[in-house]
Amino acid sequence: MRKDLHGLTLSTDSGTAVDAFDRATQSYLKYRTDAGRHLAAALKADPGFALGHVLRGYFNLLSYNTANLPAAAEALADARKHAKRTTTREAAHIEALARWIDGDLERMLDVWEGIIAEHPHDVMAFRLHHFNAFWLGRPATMQAEVERVFPHWSPELPGWGMVLACRSFAHEEAGNYVLAEGAGRMAIEVDPGDLWAAHAVAHILEMQGRRSEGIDWLKRLETNWEGANNLKHHLFWHRAMFHLERGEFAEVLSLYDHGFRDLGSPLTLAMPDMYIDVQNAASMLFRLERQGVAVGDRWIELADKAEARIGDCLSAFTLPHWMMALAATGRTEAAQRMVEAMRVFSRGNGTIERLVGRVAMPLCEAVLAHRQGRHADMLKQMRPIVGDMFLLGGSHAQQDVLEQLFLDSALKAESEGDVRLMLERVAGRSPVAPSRRVGYAAAAARYAH
Repeated sequence: MRKDLHGLTLSTDSGTAVDAFDRATQSYLKYRTDAGRHLAAALKADPGFALGHVLRGYFNLLSYNTANLPAAAEALADARKHAKRTTTREAAHIEALARWIDGDLERMLDVWEGIIAEHPHDVMAFRLHHFNAFWLGRPATMQAEVERVFPHWSPELPGWGMVLACRSFAHEEAGNYVLAEGAGRMAIEVDPGDLWAAHAVAHILEMQGRRSEGIDWLKRLETNWEGANNLKHHLFWHRAMFHLERGEFAEVLSLYDHGFRDLGSPLTLAMPDMYIDVQNAASMLFRLERQGVAVGDRWIELADKAEARIGDCLSAFTLPHWMMALAATGRTEAAQRMVEAMRVFSRGNGTIERLVGRVAMPLCEAVLAHRQGRHADMLKQMRPIVGDMFLLGGSHAQQDVLEQLFLDSALKAESEGDVRLMLERVAGRSPVAPSRRVGYAAAAARYAH
């Protein structure tokens, strides 16, 4: 038995496997593309390394793609096959992987919380908990967990910057901007290539309307993103959001084509339908069209991918984005098939199945009604779930596109009560008044009193 970078016992006698596992873990924490390569090296060095197989399963599930479920299940089977000599902590990770595959995300989070309580330096359990709590719309859970582990960390420990970055983002989503910004900037001092820290501070600057600062922040850090994975695209999206607010639509389109939706880039070619990339693209096209910007045929490739993914509901927040593409290209029959597939999926008992049936399915029907000009129907579909949309996950900045969707139909249906509802909702959450935000300014001016 050997120990990892943080002194935690690993069920392997191979120093080569441990070194490669540490590199894989650190690469994952830093959002780099070589995490899988390092993990493969660890398992080559010791094919019986159970926790290595668990991490392989985790990596497959992080894609939110049903095509990768068999590989995750195979990794779980391999981990169980070699579980005789695992530590209690490693056995708990095997259970967490099993619960994730089964869709029992509540139990999955509980297992990770138990691991973290006993082993606050288990960076894998902590970071995966942070990730999943985010995509379940639970910023308070993220915040509580990071504050629970924070006293156990110090600058001498590998991963200190990651903890600071997570603290920054959790507090940003909770609206604690001063604490969040301090933690995020400190994380960048530790590692200028920390994408999650760069991301957290970008959120703070966006929520506070500090647009020029946001552009400068991301442009300055961009040189540190060599070897980064798709989160790099999301940072380009954030930069485009700052330009959108300044009315610089040509720059937004340039960032779309050459930054976050560059169809010829190695990252996009490797994963052309990655959930975060789809969210970036569809939400930006929708925002641009609301401002009267012609987006050309950019919806088409997204719609093609949406059709291919009908029935894949693992990422609940991505579903309305897929529907935006189908609706924008007039693919009504495919849109109806997508809704029916969601209906079938929602009959399951897992966490995501319940969310899809309760929130994502009516939301997707609302997206379709909006594009078809049935604005009264759209409001009828969406009004009951406006307060529940956060359950689909996504940040305040990402959820904003759904709020603009509702507002647009409210304006076109001339439903003053619904317009005011949305203006009051966004005004209560953001320090920036609706009158100073490009997606809300016209509505705020029209309904000023």
